[in-house]
Amino acid sequence: MVSIVMPAYNAEKTIASSIGSVISQTFGNWELIVVNDASTDTTAQIVNAHAENDLRIHLYANEKNMGIAKSRNFGVLRAKYQWIAFLDSDDCWHESKLQKQLDFIEKTSAKISYTGTVYINEANIKSDYVLQAKKDLTYRDLLIANLMSCSSVIVCRDLLLRYPFPEGELHEDYVVWLQILKEVEYAYGLDEPLLLYRMSSSSKSANRVRSAKMILNAYNKVGYGSVVAVLLTLRYALHSISKRSKIKLGW
Repeated sequence: MVSIVMPAYNAEKTIASSIGSVISQTFGNWELIVVNDASTDTTAQIVNAHAENDLRIHLYANEKNMGIAKSRNFGVLRAKYQWIAFLDSDDCWHESKLQKQLDFIEKTSAKISYTGTVYINEANIKSDYVLQAKKDLTYRDLLIANLMSCSSVIVCRDLLLRYPFPEGELHEDYVVWLQILKEVEYAYGLDEPLLLYRMSSSSKSANRVRSAKMILNAYNKVGYGSVVAVLLTLRYALHSISKRSKIKLGW
């Protein structure tokens, strides 16, 4: 069984598609925990309409805006099951994502797993570029670039309880994956594009200067000093620029 954690803030334009991609999964033993982070639009009403028709969907509400890290941590604490999957409220899954990935987890005995990613823009147009998944991803691999799109990850709940998402001006999911890979040997990648990741002009990663600062802070958070963190950030930025250029060429 899988608990799916979905933070949501003012997601009325996309969340119905995200939830729909969960409902259409060929694997049905899941619960969907939507954490509404004090949205001011119709996000809550959209989720409630789905929850009325599917008892596997649970809506929680933050009284005030708490941010994505606290919302994810809240969802993990409310989760019933051993395996946690993440799906952001603007992303979607291929209908066989959970089944294929859980079969892959059983085959590899993985404690954390991720998949390949295909990119879509705000008009739902796919890029030809696919971010591939390395089958045996190590800590050193992950230091170079974050290949693990959060919405593709399935991970043991116990690991997330030990390494909750940190708050602050940083890439919180990247910090968690790095911390986990200091403990476990590999993150196992299923190299199929089972995640549709939405590239938004308003996303926190769209601003390159801010994103670089967040990566630098992530390296600091996992224990690297200023000089090493800057060098790691420069290397990361080169990979990120290369990836974005390939995504854009695919449209």
